[in-house]
Amino acid sequence: MAFIGNLLWFVFGGFIGGTLWMLMGLLMCCTVVGIPVGIACFRIGRFAYCPFGKELVPAEWMGEKRILGTGLIQFFWIVLPGICLALWHALVGVVFCCTIICIPWGIACFHLAGASFAPLGKRVVAKDYAKVLKQKYYESKANAALGTANAGPTIVVNNQSSPIQPPAGNAP
Repeated sequence: MAFIGNLLWFVFGGFIGGTLWMLMGLLMCCTVVGIPVGIACFRIGRFAYCPFGKELVPAEWMGEKRILGTGLIQFFWIVLPGICLALWHALVGVVFCCTIICIPWGIACFHLAGASFAPLGKRVVAKDYAKVLKQKYYESKANAALGTANAGPTIVVNNQSSPIQPPAGNAP
């Protein structure tokens, strides 16, 4: 099903969107400071050509650390080319959503519009793998917040959690 969706997407607008991302990547790579953004544009451009069956996830979900200065570069990205790509994908998404049959393509456009605001720190993975990454990332965050990393199941009594301990009298 993803193959058919990607084929139709590529023919009816994905080629233009992906090519815009690739052109922005080339433009960004003309400067030394813009090379990381250019690489991110190439990554999202490949995703923009065939988005069905894949998902953009934050690199933090894959265990990568955020690079110092990313926020500043993201700001300049939004001001310069990011807003143009976001508007393009949003407008095309609205056009696609005007017909019922094209709503999945419109949703894909809206995902790309969101990526247009912060392309750095995104990775393209299969949808199934994205679900696993998301679950593991939020489980680790919850365990870190509770201080129960690998402590096993917990019970919650009066909004306080504590690890389940075996009964004292039944020790083997």
